Amino acid sequence: MSGPGFPPLFQGMATAGAAPFAVACSEARKGCDAGLVTYDVTLETLRAAIVFAPEVPLGAALVMLPICGIGFQNALGALAPPEVSVHLEWGGGIRVNGASCGALEIAASTDDAEEEPDWLVIGLTLSLWSDGTDSGSTPDVTTLMDEGCNEVDAVDLLEAWVRHTLVWINRWDDEGVKPVHDEWTGLAHGKGDTLAFGCDSGTFLGVDENFGMLLRSNDQTAIIPITRTLTEVP
Repeated sequence: MSGPGFPPLFQGMATAGAAPFAVACSEARKGCDAGLVTYDVTLETLRAAIVFAPEVPLGAALVMLPICGIGFQNALGALAPPEVSVHLEWGGGIRVNGASCGALEIAASTDDAEEEPDWLVIGLTLSLWSDGTDSGSTPDVTTLMDEGCNEVDAVDLLEAWVRHTLVWINRWDDEGVKPVHDEWTGLAHGKGDTLAFGCDSGTFLGVDENFGMLLRSNDQTAIIPITRTLTEVP
């Protein structure tokens, strides 16, 4: 059986049970080409990661996190029933019909916002099927199956994620950050709610032009830089 098909310049690598995010970071450190897509698909979970080689400083390159989120929303939106809604958390969380269904994570060769990274990896983890436990005990956590997406094929979704992400990368490259900002803002989860990220909390107002998180507390607005979304390289 052939593996997933990806657009030109993207190459797939099945990880056979290993964590695709960790494998992608390892391959990136070895100097693999940008466009590597690592993946592991089981009945319960879709895990994948994409290696990028951005030619801009890290602070600008981290737009790949919202771009990959938009790409995922567009992909699932095209494959799922029309009543299924997908929203994105600032830190990478993915919400399906309001409940947590997965997340994106990001790592890079540097954490210096002014430095151009040698590589950047975005990972995706998505819950596909329930393990049979009582979902009533965790109403804020869901799976695609629980949200009526039984007919969504995980490999089709993986392929669509990469395709739609590429569309938005090209749009960012051609038009700048504004269309990405506008699209992501319309998909943001929790606007107007009290949210916490690390030690910071407040009313989530949205993001600034650099995708910094705006939190309002005690009549002051704090900006949490998008570099705070970086995870430790596995």
